[in-house]
Amino acid sequence: MKEKIEEVIQHVQKSEKVSEEDKPLILEKLEEWREEDEAITDISVRFQNWWIEMEPIFAELGWI
Repeated sequence: MKEKIEEVIQHVQKSEKVSEEDKPLILEKLEEWREEDEAITDISVRFQNWWIEMEPIFAELGWI
């Protein structure tokens, strides 16, 4: 589990798709999750909820 979170942290740090303003906030939360036993479940639920909200917007833009 911690290895997966570390992989996500590295990806966020290198990503050009994540704004420089958002990176510190995302990385801070990921660091917290790395220390929690149920972190992967929490991350999964948050991304799933985010996707449910964002999918219609991406569809309107023709990105999906």
